[in-house]
Amino acid sequence: MKHLLLLLFSTSLFAADLITATQSELPSLVKLYQELHANPELSMHEVETSAVVAKELRAAGFEVTEKVGGHGLVGVLKNGEGPTLLVRTDLDALPVKEQTGAPYASTKVVKDDTGREVNVMHACGHDIHMTSFIGTARVLSKLRDQWKGTLVLIGQPAEERVLGARLMLRAGLFSKFPKPDKAIALHCSSDMAHGTVGIVEGYALANVDSVEIIVKGVGGHGSMPHLCKDPIVLASQIVLALQTIVSREVKPGDPAVVTIGSIHGGTKSNIISDEVRLQLTLRSYKTETRKHLIASIQRIVKAQAESAGMPAEKMPEVLVSDDQSPALYNQPELCAEVRQHLEKTLGASKVLTREPIMGAEDFAEYGLTKEKVPLCMFWLGTQPPEVVAEAKAKGITLPSLHSPYFKPIPEPTIETGVKAMTSAVLGLLAK
Repeated sequence: MKHLLLLLFSTSLFAADLITATQSELPSLVKLYQELHANPELSMHEVETSAVVAKELRAAGFEVTEKVGGHGLVGVLKNGEGPTLLVRTDLDALPVKEQTGAPYASTKVVKDDTGREVNVMHACGHDIHMTSFIGTARVLSKLRDQWKGTLVLIGQPAEERVLGARLMLRAGLFSKFPKPDKAIALHCSSDMAHGTVGIVEGYALANVDSVEIIVKGVGGHGSMPHLCKDPIVLASQIVLALQTIVSREVKPGDPAVVTIGSIHGGTKSNIISDEVRLQLTLRSYKTETRKHLIASIQRIVKAQAESAGMPAEKMPEVLVSDDQSPALYNQPELCAEVRQHLEKTLGASKVLTREPIMGAEDFAEYGLTKEKVPLCMFWLGTQPPEVVAEAKAKGITLPSLHSPYFKPIPEPTIETGVKAMTSAVLGLLAK
């Protein structure tokens, strides 16, 4: 009984310290969030954003190294002997014109890598991620008497281009800095109430592959199709045939998506073109399913071309992009441990079980090296509870991530983000 009372007392003291420390930081964090939101930067251009995060980590007592894999940064705080825990935030924004109407809305216009002028917006909530990350760093620095080990806090560039994690790993993240025993991160949700978090155990996000199919033909006059090989007809047959992969080749219950998002060919109504280009996105969880999707596309495209009588030199090309994003696997044991700590701080009713989705996140890369670091990414609610409830009741879809209308509610969202991430770290590095 005595030990139980001591445990309850220490738990309540820990919760009180966490709440007090978080609330004392909240006004400055909200201001920081608004500044980050109003000044977004595209992937591979996160110069000022990275500098802001680095400055904040140094102020919290971390030893910071900048320009790790582009504009990435690594902050290290050692606090005695113990495990090493990696916490990640992403830094970049999207080429989206903001339409939220917020007083701190982004009006930024920049030139992208092709020289085009584009609007920029934190439409995926990376500004919320960074602010929660900085708040967590501040609070953990204040509560050093309650944890033991090494913290490695990283600001990752180019998440939206699924490049940043790979670049930081190639730059020596796991060799030049303390190697993590576990890694955690949070991500905004557009359909969860602020004050709540969500966890998915196992596969949480998908493998993503981009595929381009170049369908070749023999062009000519539209009045003489018998003298031509029409690539538009062949491309149409390929589009329909590809629909059978998921419905007839993938095991029922094994999630997979084959989407043809773009088809372009021809210039005029009376001209049979000599080329059509298709752009596809493939989504899956299992490595073997991913390989099967690609192999099936290659087989079907070739067979359709042969059935149309295309000569060998006119066979279609199937080009699979090298920028593949791997599936995020949330280790169930680590998720269960994180859930336990979140429930102690937020309450069991505020920690939801989420369904996996077919989106992508390169946080997965940190678990795929030879070290096989266990990962857990959890989701952070951003919307007013009454809005979420009404949307569910009426079957309305709220503005999603990447939407120009996505608008997190800053103060309660950031407060929950800091409490959740800090409690997870304190639990994982508890004395």
